[in-house]
Amino acid sequence: MNNKNKLVVASVIAFGISVTATAQTASQSFTQLLNDHWKTANQEQIFFRKDPDAFRMNGKLPEMSKAGRDRREKYNAQLLKRLAKIDQDALTSDEQVTYRLFEYERQTEAKSYQQLDHFYPLNYYSGFHSYFAGAPANMSFLTKEDYQQYLISLADFPRYNQEHINTLTQAIKQGHVHYCQSFEGYDQSISKHVVEQAKDSVFYGPITNMPASFSAQDKAYFTKKTSQLITEKVIPEYKKFHQFFIKKYMANCRKTVGISDLPGGKDYYQYLIEFYTTTNMKADDIHQLGLDEVKRIRGEMETIISQVGFDGNFKDFIAYLRTDEKFYTDTERDLIEKASYITRKMAAQLPKWFSVLPRQTFDIKPAPNGGAYYVASDGSGTTSGTYFIDTKDLKSQPLYTLEALTFHEAEPGHHLQSAIAQEVDMPEFRKTLYHAAYGEGWGLYSERLGKEIGFYQDPYSDFGRLTYEAWRACRLVVDTGMHAKGWSRQQAIDYLAENTALSMADVIAQIDRYISWPAQALAYKIGEIKIRELRALAEQTLGDKFDIRAFHDQLLKNGSLPMALLEELTIDWINQQKQSA
Repeated sequence: MNNKNKLVVASVIAFGISVTATAQTASQSFTQLLNDHWKTANQEQIFFRKDPDAFRMNGKLPEMSKAGRDRREKYNAQLLKRLAKIDQDALTSDEQVTYRLFEYERQTEAKSYQQLDHFYPLNYYSGFHSYFAGAPANMSFLTKEDYQQYLISLADFPRYNQEHINTLTQAIKQGHVHYCQSFEGYDQSISKHVVEQAKDSVFYGPITNMPASFSAQDKAYFTKKTSQLITEKVIPEYKKFHQFFIKKYMANCRKTVGISDLPGGKDYYQYLIEFYTTTNMKADDIHQLGLDEVKRIRGEMETIISQVGFDGNFKDFIAYLRTDEKFYTDTERDLIEKASYITRKMAAQLPKWFSVLPRQTFDIKPAPNGGAYYVASDGSGTTSGTYFIDTKDLKSQPLYTLEALTFHEAEPGHHLQSAIAQEVDMPEFRKTLYHAAYGEGWGLYSERLGKEIGFYQDPYSDFGRLTYEAWRACRLVVDTGMHAKGWSRQQAIDYLAENTALSMADVIAQIDRYISWPAQALAYKIGEIKIRELRALAEQTLGDKFDIRAFHDQLLKNGSLPMALLEELTIDWINQQKQSA
């Protein structure tokens, strides 16, 4: 080999070493950045874009003051600066996906600090006080350290409560309060925690089932300290918040329905649309999409009414469903048993539709604050997921919607989605990330998937599925109607009642939910439509090479994603499948 060739070879080797070193440096820097972020998130006890229903205590509670928000805003800005210095092209393909997702989250978090989110720690269904009260039921108490951390949380509640009261006081001054009629009776969600005896408090729950391995001395200590903190710290703070809510907050509640009527409200609503749907859609376009979807679904509902031979019009049929006793159960146990039966029948079918199934299990429990929802495991391996169902008002949970509800909240809906994300090998922040359009879109897609799998054999149950889909389509209409088009509360109630078979109690509750939680309800249908579009594209492109199990695995293996990134990764997968075929 002559000298010239030797120089060429040496240059190629040197270039290869340089590229490898650059890639290693970029990967190491990115990994360190992610580790630093996750460590800080755990210290702050605030995880951006995490499902609020999954709130759990872990020692000192989050700092909700302006100083805390300012500190987190500054840290988030520092992360973005560090991220910009990392050569994205030098990362592996998997790392590049994580990079883009992490950048999207940090940019969205930066926007959130410029918005009004902190003024709204309450909504119709829940609030910081109810999340705090619900936390013990979502936790495992297995060691003395678990109980020690719990005592720290209870002792810290006065500060946590006061910081929220301070923020709500500022919200009152700036006119950012909830609509009066939607919050009538909301004070009961606070006052129910003002009990006479510590043993009657939900916070006493962990004491009733302490591990048998604990000594009598340990049991006595934790019983005494927990009772003391409930009596001296927690109950007085709930009393304090209750008085503030009645005398200050509700005395200044707003008289207009839409968030757009408030200072900065129009921009805030558009921000919320983007946050929950992860799209740039405008209110007018969403409203029209909803009208179109309601019309399409209504046609399918009319077909079932004809199928069952009902003598009457659509309105008559809805009235029949809402009032006939055969469509309701009268005991909590019966409802939970029926839901459990549905989950077991579905579990047997899942291997035909998914090749990756989670190891985690889930429980079914009565919802402490009403409503139906799913809370994921904490990822430690010591807690299960939980499907909560409303057993307080059995008239709000008709049996003809129970299949659809169960497929949405449990399997193949939120349980598969969240459990698989926690078990996939990817950075920690991605395992608990929750984009509403992705998560709720998958839940709604799962309702429809149940029909393909072979459920809804009872036409009334299939009508219940359609009424749930119509309900989510109606949300596009009424949410934008109230917050962007000047609709009244009654106008929204009438529209939802006329186009679904939801009970009237549920119709009213849902409208008050949308008033107090703007744009969140838009995520369901927008996310589901995108998932169905991607499936149709895959089926059309791959033809007889399309594998439904592989498609579902692809949708779930990356965890929660914004719609644009979900679409891009799915199209890449379709192209890979086409090439390999």
